[in-house]
This record gives sequence, C-alpha cells and structure tokens, in this order.
Amino acid sequence: MEAFSVARGRLRRVGIDLPLEAFSVFRKSTDARSRESICFVYSISAEVEGVSIDSERLLAEGISLVQKRVPEIVFGTERPRSRILVVGSGPCGMFSALLLAECGFKPIVIERGGSIAERKRAVERFERERVLDASSNIQFGAGGAGTFSDGKLVTRINDPLSEYVLEALVRFGAPKEILYQAKPHVGTDILSGVVERILARIVELGGEVRYNTALLDFITNADGTYTARTTKGDITCSDIVLAIGHSARDTYEALIKKGMSVEAKSFSVGMRIEHLAHDIDRSMYGDNAGNPLLGHAEYNLSYNTKLRGAYTFCMCPGGVVVAAASEEGGVVCNGMSYHSRDGRNSNCAVLSSVFKEDYGGTPLEAIEFQRRIERAAFMQGGGNYSAPIMTVGDFLSGRRGSEPTTVKPTYMSGEGVTLSSFDEIYPDFVLDNIKGAILNFDKKIHGFASDSAILTAAETRTSSPLRILRSREDATAVGYGGIYPAGEGAGYAGGITSAAVDGIKTAMAIMKKYKPY
Repeated sequence: MEAFSVARGRLRRVGIDLPLEAFSVFRKSTDARSRESICFVYSISAEVEGVSIDSERLLAEGISLVQKRVPEIVFGTERPRSRILVVGSGPCGMFSALLLAECGFKPIVIERGGSIAERKRAVERFERERVLDASSNIQFGAGGAGTFSDGKLVTRINDPLSEYVLEALVRFGAPKEILYQAKPHVGTDILSGVVERILARIVELGGEVRYNTALLDFITNADGTYTARTTKGDITCSDIVLAIGHSARDTYEALIKKGMSVEAKSFSVGMRIEHLAHDIDRSMYGDNAGNPLLGHAEYNLSYNTKLRGAYTFCMCPGGVVVAAASEEGGVVCNGMSYHSRDGRNSNCAVLSSVFKEDYGGTPLEAIEFQRRIERAAFMQGGGNYSAPIMTVGDFLSGRRGSEPTTVKPTYMSGEGVTLSSFDEIYPDFVLDNIKGAILNFDKKIHGFASDSAILTAAETRTSSPLRILRSREDATAVGYGGIYPAGEGAGYAGGITSAAVDGIKTAMAIMKKYKPY
C-alpha cells in the first residue's frame, strides 16, 4: 500500500486525484546488484480517462504515460473466396488463428504434430523407449516448441501488443502475475492447459484444428485461391499463414524447391550447462539465497570477442534439460521448467554465434550445418538418442571422462547420457568461443565455470537459420499475394511473445483485405 500511496501523491501534484483502489502493480522486478540489500522495485499504474496533463510536469514527478494497445482491426471490403489456412499451432499460428476466429473468420489450423495429450504420450515414450515420433515431439504438436519449455515470456521487442498477448494468456488460464513480472514465465505444466483452451476457443468460434496434418506443398489456382497439399488431403483456402516453426526443415526444403524467396541468416548453436540451483542462488543472492520471496535466481549473460559473440539463452531456474530431437539420427537438447521451478538444477543454453560465411551462406547449407552437429551428437552419445555430456572441468582443460559429482545431469532423467568429448561434435570456433564465454561468465557469477557443472550437447534450435522474405507493405511472401510467412519459423520472431505478436499482426494484415463471413 505504501507504493500505491506514493503514486497517488505524485498524481495529486499534477492535478489528478484517484482512490487507492484505482491503482495496481504495473511491473515488479528484483534489484540484486547488492547481495546485502536486495530489494523489489515496483512500478504502479492507474487508468485515467479524459485528462490532459503537461508532459513535462508528469516527467518531473517520475510519471510516464502508457497507452494500452489492442489489435486495431481494419476490415477490407471483399469476402474471402474460401477459408483462411494457418499452418502451425505454435504461438504465432495460434494467436493469428485466435484473432481471426474472434473477428468472425473461421480459420482452419493444421498442425503436423498431435494434441497436447498425444504429444505427452510421444515425449514420454521417447524418453522411456528411445522411439522417436518425428511428427509429434518436443518441437512439433499443439502449442509448438514453447509448450515443452519454461514458458518464458520475456521479449526484447518494444511493442504494446506484447501486453495484449500476456492479457490473452491470463484470460485462458495463465497466472495473473505474468502481467507485471519483469521476467514473466508460465511453466510447461500450466502452459499446456492454456494452449488447449486457446485451441478449443478457435473451434468454438467455428474454426477447425486438424492435428497430425503436415503441409507438403501449395498450388495457386486460377481464381486466386490456393490448394494446400497436406498429408491428410487437399485443402482449398483463400490465404495461407506459414507459421511453421524453426524446426520444419522439410517444409523449408519444399519452399526452397518451389522457388520462394528464402535467404540464409546468422544463428547460434551451443550446449546446455547445468549447475546446482542453490549454487547459482548463493552466487547471486548471497545469504538471501533460499528466501521464498526471491525464488531461484535468473541471469542473462553475454560475451563478445569483437569477432564473434556468445550468450546465455532460455535460462531455466530449477529446470531440466529435455530431449528435443525431431529427426531420426540426431540429438537435440532444450531446457524446460514447471511453474514452481522447484528442480535441483538450473540450466541455460550457452551459445556461439554462427555467421553465413561459417557454413557457405545458402539456406540449405544453414540447415545442414545444424544437422551435422545433431548427427555427430547422436553418434557420440552412442546412437540411441543418449546425449553426450562433459563436466565443465573437462571441457575447459581438454580432459575427458570425468564422472559427474555434485551436479547430476537431467537429460532423460539422467539415464540417457554418455560421457564424451565435444571435439567431434562442434567446429573449433564454436568450442573456443564457448570456452571463452564460460570463463568470462564466471567473473560475473562466481562458480559458473565450476569443474562440477555439466554440459549437454547439442543445442541447435534456438532460432530459424533462414528467413522467408515478405513484403513490408502487406506482409505477404515475395511473389505470392496470399501467402504470409510469419513468426519464428519464418525468421521474424524469437520466443513465445514476439512470435505471438507477429501472428496477431499477420491476422490484421489479412483482415485488411476481407470482411468477415
């Protein structure tokens, strides 16, 4: 209440008097720069209508104006000749289809993977029996790769629609605190239910969601519509949203073969690093480590040699490393947390940048660069989807074979790992860059380079290695008036929130052409 009273007093000084109940928490963050005096920082908000105040007076009181944004729908004048097809049910496709459905359109969503229940069974079988379902796994299925992740909603894009995405997630069951947390996350256990409710809402509004249905090709018809060729038959549609995700390599290859304008881009590869969560907490919070008000510590680190960068990505406090392969004969890892983040370890990806000149510069060569690392990890792990691991001590010193001690690997519950060397998995520039990064990060978080920390290979799916080119004017693919490349898989987003925002903007672009049925 003290923070609310301070905010109320400042508004009064500029001539706005509101009751305390009109105020709410806008943002909450943790300031742990001094481990001895950790504090929470609150930003307080209040909704004010019809008031005009001198911006300089507001600034003098430390007050800024925040305009809430909702999608600004502008309908066109023509009716679509057929239904709109959304390819992929990850954050981009899901939010694109949801907005279309809520505005009176009845989109068809196709998803190569299964429903949430089917995905869970496939993932559990993969871990238990090492039988990979290449269509339904941690990468593919309802909700996309984000469903089996930390559910992290932090984004670097400065777009007011990000707040709209968070509000929509809360509307479908996400915790309300994501609206004001500086580093919001949902957790895979809650996010799976949110995804189910969003997809159910699309169906309730007249849309369709067709699982286990992959796009093979599309054909342009004489009347301007498209025929989408799928694994479950043809679908005639007026427009196609390509929200395919960053792992749909067969779709990439089909689009490239078709002659669509696709360009390679820089991306990152690396490995997962695991520490004891308590050790990270102790390093960042000191004697306050373990305080339930703080939870597990989070970090975001970067390192630059002026020639090449490295950074941490998708930090999962109290999380686990998961088996995220989607192709036969490849090992891929990722990080995942439940909402409680109560696991023994904390993990993150440590990644090295990869430039176009590192792999040849074409989209297919970019995909092959990732594949080579995944296949090498598969072989080094023993050829049965076990993941190669090393202690950080071995990795930095050039040794190999040291057994895990205090930090136990969590990939496949610790049963699916093989002591190995990473020399046969990664190019030298990746290894050298990550070694330098780990030593640099240890200066910022003491113990980051601990001998007992565990590295797991290979993290290769952090983002799309290519971009499907689209027009800035109407967001359509170059040369295809009704095809909309969107989201992370098309190279225009990175993470759940930014992908969802791009999906919303794509739906808005489509509706500029059409009026609802």
